[in-house]
Amino acid sequence: MAHRTRPTPRICPACDGFAYAAITLGGRDACGHLRTITAHCPACHGTGTATARRDREGARA
Repeated sequence: MAHRTRPTPRICPACDGFAYAAITLGGRDACGHLRTITAHCPACHGTGTATARRDREGARA
């Protein structure tokens, strides 16, 4: 009997799967470390995947 496979997760079209990034603010703190902030993708909220859209049967635009 064949094993059922899971469908591959849909990659977010806005961030291409890179859901968050560290951005340098320029400059260093007193210890010499770079100051960074983390920015999340607003479309997928940091997950990297998009939800599958289902078209409703009989829906009109």
